[in-house]
Amino acid sequence: MNSPIPASDTPVLKLGTRASKLALTQSQMVADAIEEAGANAGISVRVELVQITTHGDVDPTPLSKLGGTGVFVARLRESLLAGECDIAVHSCKDLPTGDIDGLTLVAMPPREDVRDALCSRGGVPLAELPEGAKVGTGSPRRSAQILATRPDIQIVDIRGNVPTRLARINEDLDAVILATAGLNRLGMSEAISQYLPINQILPAAAQGALAVEVRSDWDPALIALVASLDDPATHIGVTAERSLMNALGAGCAAPLGALGTIDDGVLTLHGRVIATDGSQVLERVASCPIPLAHDSTSAISTEAHEAAILLGRTLAQTLLRAGAEEVADIHATKNQAK
Repeated sequence: MNSPIPASDTPVLKLGTRASKLALTQSQMVADAIEEAGANAGISVRVELVQITTHGDVDPTPLSKLGGTGVFVARLRESLLAGECDIAVHSCKDLPTGDIDGLTLVAMPPREDVRDALCSRGGVPLAELPEGAKVGTGSPRRSAQILATRPDIQIVDIRGNVPTRLARINEDLDAVILATAGLNRLGMSEAISQYLPINQILPAAAQGALAVEVRSDWDPALIALVASLDDPATHIGVTAERSLMNALGAGCAAPLGALGTIDDGVLTLHGRVIATDGSQVLERVASCPIPLAHDSTSAISTEAHEAAILLGRTLAQTLLRAGAEEVADIHATKNQAK
């Protein structure tokens, strides 16, 4: 094992992150994991957070109209390419599905709970909310699936950080829907009234997953160190989900749900298209065997990566043949990152 680098010579790795409390919490988790991985390998490194304001942070436009895809990512990537930071951490669901020249997605740490959560006044579950209840969400995917279950619900488009959204419950809303992953990471799971089951509300592609990017020409030893954070099961499942979205030509603000899971060496991918008003739901499932590394720190194989991408493309074609574009305008919200 290599001897640790003396403290005075310890390299400082700059990790770019959005400045929200959730982003900082997630990024600090990754920073701590990198330092721990370095210590375990006998490599002393220190990770310093660099806060970066993105277009999505400063534009007050509702996310469903802002476009969603890339609005929280572009500035981070620019900073990474410019050398202002060495590493960037994204909520993977915010990451556009196309690759960027010069950058490599090296790790997806173990995924958090993928479910959506209902946070309501008095802890009332979805089925027991009063008729015409006002439910806040900025996600067309969530609103469409809620309306498929409760067409009487009044959907209110909301933005803001998690505490700001939760505060609306005691003001003008009966409930809000948030990602369980974010609530858990912020230590705010006590606000959850109901975990919405996946068969009712299918999550967004890559929900609950983090993506760690670096420059492709960065120090190979440091790339390998950061890559050791990768969880193959998470990476393969999310790769299939992102492939599905890419093949459909849809952005993360489209009324689409996707979830890839691995069980006994089989990758299963669920895809769902929902009419904006909840009046139609189209769902299909596809699966394939997948070679998964037993060591959770191993990078996924090229074979596994290609199988996941192919499964996503196959399911996309199945959904399109079944009339996905007639159920919802799946291209409407696909905008370029600003």
